Amino acid sequence: MSAMELNDILYQVNEIFKRIFENENIVVKMETTASDVDKWDSLNHTVMISAVEKHFNVRFSLKEMLGFQNVGDMVRTVQKKLQAS
Repeated sequence: MSAMELNDILYQVNEIFKRIFENENIVVKMETTASDVDKWDSLNHTVMISAVEKHFNVRFSLKEMLGFQNVGDMVRTVQKKLQAS
């Protein structure tokens, strides 16, 4: 897979959020956190992380996941993993 731009990854992550959180109007930004999204609880967090991993064919380490402070952290990690593969 060629190097993806952060905006491309963010767009795809946003589509995943729409599906997981059952909200077509959801718009996530790099600085979006769990407190910004209705229904973002621990269960939906796990489902969302799994969906992102599956979509981009990447695996996050526990350390990486614990370090995610916002959507941008996850998007940048996806980009890094895609560049490394």
